[in-house]
Amino acid sequence: MLEAAHTVGRPARGLESDKKTDQVAGVGSGYAGFPARPSGSNDQPDQDMPLTMAQGMKRLGTPIAALLGVALIALIATSWLINRDALRKAVEAQIRDVTGLELNVTGNIDISVLPASYISFHDVGLKGGGTSDPALHVDVLTANLRLLPLLLQRFEIADLTLLRPRIHVSLKPDGESNWTPFIQTIARTMKPGADNQVSFSEIRIQDGVLNYEDAATHATEKFEDIDLSLAWPSISRSFAATGQFDWRGERVDGSISFSDFVAALSGDRSGLKARIASAPLKLAFDGSVANRTSPMMEGTLTIDSPSLRSALRWTGQPQPGSGGFGRFALKARANVVGASIALTNVNVELDGNTAEGVMTYANNGRQTLQATLAADALDFTPYISTFRLLASGARDWNRQLFDLNGLSTTDLDMRLSAARLTVGASRLGRTAIGANLRNGTLALSVGEAQVYGGIAKGSFGIARSDTVADVKAQFQFTDVDLQACASELFGLNKLSGRGNINVSLVASGSSPFGLVQSLDGTATVTGHDGAIAGINAEQLLKRLERRPLSGGGNFRNGSTPYDNLTIALKFADGVATAEDIRIEGPSAKITLTGTASVPTREYDMKGVASLNTSSGFQLPFVVQGPWDDPLIFPDSEVLIRRSPFAAPLLKGKDDKSGDTVRSVIEKITGVKRPAPADSPTAENTKENAKSN
Repeated sequence: MLEAAHTVGRPARGLESDKKTDQVAGVGSGYAGFPARPSGSNDQPDQDMPLTMAQGMKRLGTPIAALLGVALIALIATSWLINRDALRKAVEAQIRDVTGLELNVTGNIDISVLPASYISFHDVGLKGGGTSDPALHVDVLTANLRLLPLLLQRFEIADLTLLRPRIHVSLKPDGESNWTPFIQTIARTMKPGADNQVSFSEIRIQDGVLNYEDAATHATEKFEDIDLSLAWPSISRSFAATGQFDWRGERVDGSISFSDFVAALSGDRSGLKARIASAPLKLAFDGSVANRTSPMMEGTLTIDSPSLRSALRWTGQPQPGSGGFGRFALKARANVVGASIALTNVNVELDGNTAEGVMTYANNGRQTLQATLAADALDFTPYISTFRLLASGARDWNRQLFDLNGLSTTDLDMRLSAARLTVGASRLGRTAIGANLRNGTLALSVGEAQVYGGIAKGSFGIARSDTVADVKAQFQFTDVDLQACASELFGLNKLSGRGNINVSLVASGSSPFGLVQSLDGTATVTGHDGAIAGINAEQLLKRLERRPLSGGGNFRNGSTPYDNLTIALKFADGVATAEDIRIEGPSAKITLTGTASVPTREYDMKGVASLNTSSGFQLPFVVQGPWDDPLIFPDSEVLIRRSPFAAPLLKGKDDKSGDTVRSVIEKITGVKRPAPADSPTAENTKENAKSN
């Protein structure tokens, strides 16, 4: 009975399961509405599925095509039925509602619906903008229209394009311009709460020209080939313009944006970002601007230029000197009020020199620059490399005329300090320099400079008078290395030791040669524990004391040590006269008198060298010739008189004796000396000169 009961409970479930299995397998019956495949048919994809999808796409495409056709017919009908006069008035009204400006159209008007929807006005100006030299004239002003509102006979501007606009800006002496009324109108129209429900998003300027003139300074500028895109404020309050233009032969990429355009037009405070990029110069400003009584800007200013000289020339600014002023970079916090710019937190780089500090620039009819800067290391070599006192031969003074134009265009007041300073071959330690340039007069002052192992102070001034430079120099060198100082400053390389130098000179000329010809003033040198190269006075004096006629060939060898050195010179018309020259050594003493010509760079001096011994032997000598290699020879007659063999020759009165004496002198010194004025040889020479 259990088995029977189990059998009775199974058939219903078993039959249903078997039917489902057969349907899934597709054996002998259809599935989900699809006919069953005949037995023995191949297993291939069903061909009815893609045919059904194609039919669906065809059914869907038909209404779309119909809709497009209706739209096309509507556009064509619109182009036929459009009221062109109403379109013109609507566009002009919308421009007036958005900008507050009214157009003055004197040319033709073109209207198009297909393929593009626009209206173009030819020869357009601004009402109230003048006729002889209008503030704005546009060859073609095109208003591109929104398509869907156009189908409903509503005219809405999408954007504006100004083709070949000519913009004229004239700044009056009182600060107002011919654009002031238009700017005020735009500001009133865009003020929050004004009735300006319509708007457009962009104004494009193509191939424009802007002429600017300043009635006060008579300055004029011209910007050409202007291509700009102006994002006109609609929903937001911001304004942005980006594009390119030509200025002074360079293509300039620029952009400017105001965070609150209405506030900027009204003179209220607004955020400002500006970028200018060109080959000579890149400039960026990020801050705020206002213009209540005068233009005011505050923010971060960044300037970069591969050549400051080229950038100054491009912007029409004077170029200082002819050396240096290459790579330039500046970053600072700027505060602009009118024509004055105050820079704080300055980081400036010029020709590899970097400094920090503050700067102020003003252009109120005359450019003025004030600066206080500090640096670790500075190199002034590029700025003096083209200024040469000596010609290329390094012996004659340079006769090239000074270029003094840079002294009369800019006023300068600068304070500069550096831990290390390089000027040509000179290496200075901690240095403080002041430079003041005003009305063509340049004054340089050195408060204190660590140089040549000592301290230097002084001043240097240049005043321009036409093409002539009036120069004044006063310097004091305290406890310096005399060898390094005299070599670099005066071209003298035969002096060593330590000491003090005081120089006070004035000169006037149009070239370095002209300056040294008019040189006046004084110079003093005091030294100690040094030597004079080129002469060993002690050794030579002792030898000549024993053998007077032993020769002077070694007179220019060795060196003469000294304990104290005193040199006092007075300059008059380029000639230095020795007022007091004393060299006091442990075993010898030397005194000098005479002159030294600065223009010819030659000595003409006499001296006396004496031994510090009981004998007190003294020897007069002569110094003649160029500064860098003078001739030094003793007084031969003194040596001859001290010689027991040659002294009797000086007592001879006949011509033969005189010639013999002169021959001896010439052999000793190696220099031919002129015959005495009363000698027969001199008389014969005079007679020969008269006969010739």
